[in-house]
Amino acid sequence: MKEQDQFRKMVKAVHRSLLAVFVVLVLISGALVFLMVDPDLSSLRSEDLTAYQTVEAEEVVDEDLIVDGIHVRTGLVEADGLMEVVNNCTNCHSAKIIIQNRMNAERWAATIDWMQETQNLWDLGKNEQIIIDYLVKNYPAKKIGRRQILTGVEWYELNP
Repeated sequence: MKEQDQFRKMVKAVHRSLLAVFVVLVLISGALVFLMVDPDLSSLRSEDLTAYQTVEAEEVVDEDLIVDGIHVRTGLVEADGLMEVVNNCTNCHSAKIIIQNRMNAERWAATIDWMQETQNLWDLGKNEQIIIDYLVKNYPAKKIGRRQILTGVEWYELNP
């Protein structure tokens, strides 16, 4: 009987230990999930963010601000037709797409046609020519030729 009592005590002790380990694992898992959902623990802060949000709203940069010939919000070059491009193009995509693409008038027109046919771009009317003129002037096609000849290099012969 004594052996059975000892065995039962050992089983109870192991059971309690396993239960404690399980509880600890559940708590750690819960904490990790919480950190994944709210990594900066902002939900635990009780401070009133209304004042902060108001200050932030007051510091909004003028959307039409031009600095050193660049439209600050978009990065586009200031020139005739800028606002037509901003108002018609950046509603759907970033101005960076415009800046990185360089085309002639025919390619810009074809791109606009493609956007109208496949991307639901509206009819630009008289703005289309203004936009194309702006794009050709400020983001024209670049001729990319061969790289410049290397100079100042000490060449050596390979021995086969």
